[in-house]
Amino acid sequence: MASSARFTRYEGFVIAVLAILQFTIILDFMVLSPLGAILMPTLHITPVQFGWVVSAYAFSAGASGLLAAGFADNFDRKKLLLFFYTGFTLGTFLCSIATDYHFLLFARIFTGLFGGVIGSICSAIITDLFALEVRGRVMGFVQMAFATSQVLGIPIGLYLANEFGWHSPFTMIVLFCIVIGILILVYLKPIDKHLGLNTEHNAFKHLGQTLSQSNYLLAFATTTLLAMGGYMLMPFGSAFSVHNLKIPFDKLPMVYIVTGISSMIAGPLLGKYSDVIGKYRLFVMGSILSMIMTGIYGNLGPTPIWIVIVINVFLFMGITSRIISSSALMTAIPKPQDRGAFMSINASVQQMAGGLAAAAAGFIVSETPSGYIEHYDRLSYVVIAGSMLAIVMMYFVNQMVQRKLATPAVPV
Repeated sequence: MASSARFTRYEGFVIAVLAILQFTIILDFMVLSPLGAILMPTLHITPVQFGWVVSAYAFSAGASGLLAAGFADNFDRKKLLLFFYTGFTLGTFLCSIATDYHFLLFARIFTGLFGGVIGSICSAIITDLFALEVRGRVMGFVQMAFATSQVLGIPIGLYLANEFGWHSPFTMIVLFCIVIGILILVYLKPIDKHLGLNTEHNAFKHLGQTLSQSNYLLAFATTTLLAMGGYMLMPFGSAFSVHNLKIPFDKLPMVYIVTGISSMIAGPLLGKYSDVIGKYRLFVMGSILSMIMTGIYGNLGPTPIWIVIVINVFLFMGITSRIISSSALMTAIPKPQDRGAFMSINASVQQMAGGLAAAAAGFIVSETPSGYIEHYDRLSYVVIAGSMLAIVMMYFVNQMVQRKLATPAVPV
């Protein structure tokens, strides 16, 4: 397990391939938000229906996460990753040929069934290969996928959507997936040391045992709060920017590019910083920053683009801090033999909570005939309240991790 200051060449490859893989997963979801301004009028769907398109992926991902949790620790993680990534690629291809609302809804459900498990497999791989002392740095690099999807993926996706139609961004993602899948197949080594630790091979019993542990339940509850915030604001972000903030649609890529570049620079630094000052402390700092920016952003009217960019930069720095620190803490909670199951359930909880949040957002906001989004400020207040509660919940998660670290015999 890597714990040195410098990563080996193979460890660097693992970090890079997982980051690029996460890029395709995140982009597949995130590209829907800026496409909302095109999809709603093109497919003649309402904000409520668009909310269901977004949440359909999350709900199916949550269901598949629960189903996968029972057997996630019974297979080589490389083989499991390839299986689900292949299904995700096929689902994204279906999105690229969808012709109407119902076809797209089905395609998102199919994609979620496979894509929802991949993040948990990646987290389990990171936990298997890297010690907690360097895990913040690893998460910082892997979470660069979030920023890269903004810098490269979303702007290119918007350009392709404007030039060739809304299907083209999904085609681009499929091509990326094929390349990454080949790299994983050829170069990633088997990851199967956990197989000797797993004493329960019955999938349902293993799932039940994992769900019955109170420490794990606290982590799942915290994940629920963290997920709801991000999923509530994201689906209608582009429509809010265009119709409320009066940012021209062709200028949206600039907002994503600058915000993403800032996050790319900040990600690795914040990851290293979390290993130095403590992951919970960084989580609190990021939460406070994101709450302030969320409150400001949700109450904006027509605003110059440079102000919107500045607010977004600080907002996503706060969000990135929360993601990196919370992800690193969560990986330290499960026992080695439960990692796959824990990560799958945690991802499932995250997706289902996000699905509920996205669907709820569709009911909270409303769209006028001109496209103006009403009640977006209410979403920001709900997100702020959830963030405040998450700080308290994460405190107890951190205490649990610290107690575990005080027991040297228990690997984390």
